[in-house]
Amino acid sequence: MRRFIAPRRTLLAVFLLALAACRGEVPQTPLCVCPPTEPPRTPQATPALRAEPASWEALPGWRADRPSQAWDAFLAGCPWLETIDPAWQTLCREAREQPREDAVLRHFLEQRLRPWRLVAVQPDGSARDTGLATGYYEPLIAASRTPDARHRTPILGPPADLVTVDLGEVAPATKNLRLKGRLEGHRLVPYHSRAEIRALGERLPAPVLFWAADELDFFFLQIQGSGLLRLPDGATLRIGYADHNGHPYRSIGRLLIDSGELTLQEASAQGIRRWLERHPERRQEVLDANPAYVFFRELPADGPGPLGTLGVPLTPQRSLAVDPAHLPLGAPLYAAVSGTQPFARLMLAQDTGGAIQGPLRVDVYEGSGKEAGERAGRRRDEVALWLLWPADADPPAASR
Repeated sequence: MRRFIAPRRTLLAVFLLALAACRGEVPQTPLCVCPPTEPPRTPQATPALRAEPASWEALPGWRADRPSQAWDAFLAGCPWLETIDPAWQTLCREAREQPREDAVLRHFLEQRLRPWRLVAVQPDGSARDTGLATGYYEPLIAASRTPDARHRTPILGPPADLVTVDLGEVAPATKNLRLKGRLEGHRLVPYHSRAEIRALGERLPAPVLFWAADELDFFFLQIQGSGLLRLPDGATLRIGYADHNGHPYRSIGRLLIDSGELTLQEASAQGIRRWLERHPERRQEVLDANPAYVFFRELPADGPGPLGTLGVPLTPQRSLAVDPAHLPLGAPLYAAVSGTQPFARLMLAQDTGGAIQGPLRVDVYEGSGKEAGERAGRRRDEVALWLLWPADADPPAASR
């Protein structure tokens, strides 16, 4: 990826414009984005996170959970946790030595960690101790390395003219804010939107990695951020997130709800797809309403499962995507989900997502394939969260 180098004055001007257009939000990986035609918005207050001390007995289903199933994911987060608080260094060293027996691991967690109930505090002072859990998965779609009559939708790698500006290098207060764009002369302008990328076609300076057989399959794969490709010879390989065009994710489900085409109950991934298949004359219009576009990279065929933001393989129904502005990546969480697909178990904050914003907003990684996709599409449940933190340290946002 090329770095954009410009005088500090120019970058500072870009930063001020970014803050206006990005509503003052701390973004998810990978970026802060400024849509090309959207006018600046007034910064809006967002909920704050409060952590309240709790007991292990307060965790529903804790005794029935099997922490051994989450232990590899737990250990994978240790390198990040050890940089946040020194208390994790000894704890993680001891955790690596524990036998993979549920009773032993449960006792270890109870002795070394303390649960903290997470509460979202609204700008008006009101508080809420439950949030929203949705699901995501790794889809399997048909694709080819070469185009033909069936495989006509390009799967692109990062374009050569995509520029990333790390605003944290200009002002420390903007750490984790990144601006995406392209150069027009000496100006940095927003990168092409989804519709513009489609219209440019071969004129876009981006490599075509594969060709998908179904445009809708590829659209939903972009939303998930990674996927499996089934080639014509039967071989299966994996692609993962490489970069992003810098535009905000906009839900086409919300668009269809707001326009009266679907009800909230109908707007699952399956319901949205059925609507698009029934209305081919409006398909492109609706797809282009989401200007965000993801670029991919091919991953080793014999490598581990899809990688989250931490760069470690995600564990089905044990990995969560969270908002890193509120929850530290790598942190163990206990999640109690109620609704159509209830569960209560130890989980790990290992990923992020453009639509995952807020202190009690999570996305459950459901796994790979069709069944995982069906679970992910149906999941829209209430969730209660407990942050598990070293017993001799206070977590971020601790309420004392």
